[in-house]
Amino acid sequence: MTLFEKSMNILELPAVLEMLRRECVSDGAKAAALALRPSTERAEVEKLLDQTDEARRMMVLHGSPSFSGVSDIEESLKRANAGGMLNTRELMAVASVLRSAREVLAYASGDEAGGGAIGWLFSALRANKYLEEKITNSIIGEDEIADSASSELADIRRKMRVAGDRVRQALQKIITSPSYQKALQEPIITVKNGRYVVPVKAEHKASVPGLTHDVSSSGATLFIEPMSAVKANNEIRELLSKEQREIERILRELSAETGDFSEDIGRNASVLRQLDLIFAKAKLSYQLDGTRAAISEKGQLDLHRARHPLISRDTVVPIDICLGGGYDTLVITGPNTGGKTVSLKTLGLLCLMTQCGLHIPARDGSTVPVFGKILADIGDEQSIEQSLSTFSAHMTNIVAMLDECDDTTLALFDELGAGTDPAEGAALAVSIIEYARKFGTRIAATTHYAELKIFAMTTAGVMNASCEFDVKTLKPTYRLILGVPGKSNAFAISERLGIPGDIIRDAQSRMDSGDKNFEEALRHLEEARTDAERLRSELDATLETARRDGEAARKLRHELETEREKMTKSARREAQEILDDARRQADSAFKEIERLRKTAGTDTDWQRLNEAKAALRRGLNEAEEKVGFVSNEEEAPSENRPAVKGDTVEVRALGLRATVSAVEKDGTLALVAGNMRISARQDEVRVIKAEQPKQKPKPQKSSVSVPSSTEGARSEVDLRGMSADEAVITCERFIDTASMRHMEEVRVIHGKGTGVLRDAIRQMLRRNKEVKTFRPGIFGEGEDGVTIVTLKQ
Repeated sequence: MTLFEKSMNILELPAVLEMLRRECVSDGAKAAALALRPSTERAEVEKLLDQTDEARRMMVLHGSPSFSGVSDIEESLKRANAGGMLNTRELMAVASVLRSAREVLAYASGDEAGGGAIGWLFSALRANKYLEEKITNSIIGEDEIADSASSELADIRRKMRVAGDRVRQALQKIITSPSYQKALQEPIITVKNGRYVVPVKAEHKASVPGLTHDVSSSGATLFIEPMSAVKANNEIRELLSKEQREIERILRELSAETGDFSEDIGRNASVLRQLDLIFAKAKLSYQLDGTRAAISEKGQLDLHRARHPLISRDTVVPIDICLGGGYDTLVITGPNTGGKTVSLKTLGLLCLMTQCGLHIPARDGSTVPVFGKILADIGDEQSIEQSLSTFSAHMTNIVAMLDECDDTTLALFDELGAGTDPAEGAALAVSIIEYARKFGTRIAATTHYAELKIFAMTTAGVMNASCEFDVKTLKPTYRLILGVPGKSNAFAISERLGIPGDIIRDAQSRMDSGDKNFEEALRHLEEARTDAERLRSELDATLETARRDGEAARKLRHELETEREKMTKSARREAQEILDDARRQADSAFKEIERLRKTAGTDTDWQRLNEAKAALRRGLNEAEEKVGFVSNEEEAPSENRPAVKGDTVEVRALGLRATVSAVEKDGTLALVAGNMRISARQDEVRVIKAEQPKQKPKPQKSSVSVPSSTEGARSEVDLRGMSADEAVITCERFIDTASMRHMEEVRVIHGKGTGVLRDAIRQMLRRNKEVKTFRPGIFGEGEDGVTIVTLKQ
């Protein structure tokens, strides 16, 4: 095992690959997952990450393809290609691979991007529905070939059924015959050695002439094939031999066709295993809530909110780690059990995962370089067999690491220089770091030595980092703080664990004054950092609140603009509909005018012509009133005051005139413009015309009067604008006049509106004795806005 492979085990990459294996479906992909190793080529790593990205994108859009039918068929294909015969199980496995290839191809065909970075793998698949269906239709199970596999097999089995029926009929006569009842052990038909027999008592053997095929263990029963069944049984045996030979022929034929397509089938199996592994990476990405790390060209390592993938998300504390750029060495200090080793392992493991083409559990924007080797010395490797102490074991491992260090190496040292005299260990640790740095190696090391903290503070290219410790609760927070050395907090932890205070104070008094001052400086630095961190958190919270408020304001403005646009479109659409209706009425009226012009000559005709013109003008005027848009005439003067009920106002954004029907409690105006009802604020309208004082309503003149002897009778009445009661009285008078004039058909105009006026008029017409029938108008007559009445003669 190489040192790089040993380091992979130390950093627990095999445990992550086991998680990946569980996401695979086929055995081949599972084996490939466990055998996965980091690539040291940047282009290859980018390609692997592109494939994982594409699989995750396709899973979001289409779900995951099925690889359940993929199995290892390489040996079967080799034998088929060499002319050997495959058994039913092997042929069924071939059909399953062909089915999976066809289904995965169909899955890819539904993707607009054509599979992107893994499109070439989909393109390499070859569907062979002919062979797939031939195998599937021929083989029902591992021990059964379908009758439809060949016409010869179907014929043989049909003959076997006929022969079997003849044997059973012959034996049925024997077991049901009274003369054989005493001789039979049981009245049943059974099979021995592939031949139909009956159980006969040993003492009555002579009563049933035939061939004995078996004897029971007690010797009391003989299984005899009566002579009447021998011929049919012989025929069945012959047919069984033919059946077996035909089955072998079918299997050889299917095997030969499999051999003909063995290259395509083998490539399908290989591609499906690769796709299975790639989609397993995408599934693991979802499980870890992972993201793709950008590959750094300048060797910059920058992990944001990185989590160790083997620690539960509910308990793991995300950390930020930077290495490269301004410094190539990171010295991590802090208390025991504070998270130093986990930080070191997280750094190394996430780099290994990236180079395997896996997404890492970190925030977007994380960057990772491609290392040629990632070497780690972590944990206690004391060996009794090799007479190695902890220190010796570490040094043996470090010697091997230093032999392999170069500018593509990431070296991870845990408790560097520990296990020996502190002064010597600290000096040795500094020298090891400096030696590795000469080769351009990136280094991360954990330590408790104050000398290493000072070394990091005073050496260019070396950065301190610490695992945060809460001095109030005397517990580690497991957060990694860059740029600040950490305290071991041995006294505080010991006191929390129960060491008497006298012992703690005595120990403190025995410390060197320089060490005391250094630790005190670290304490003040930690307090200042904590205060700065608190202020920064408060500032971040304030900025986040301002960001959310700004986002809410932008969203509200967008919603208002959208609503205003909807109102404008709705108003224009209704206006267009009204104008279109007016145009249709005008077209109908012009046609009627043209017709009347051609038949003009009598006073009645000219009178009808004038009425048609008047109706046309009235329709167009009504259309204009319904639209309610401001004309190009000189703008009406506005009154500089809030609008009240009854005012005529203009909606500024729409250029629409409307009447204020009500003023809500919150000041919102309810407006009516033709058939439209809308709401607006006071600042969105301007008053055009004040409410007119109410006058005593004058009796409305009906458009119908009893004609004099010199006046022609009108054929229609316009009731729009009247109340229901007034309209009913007017219409009754009109019907009476029309009846006296002996008119056959008249037209009552009541408009569409809410339908109240229409319903009242039609209810009256049902009761009127002068009315024969009535109906709604059709297209060109005014549709449901008029009623055509036929009078009795």
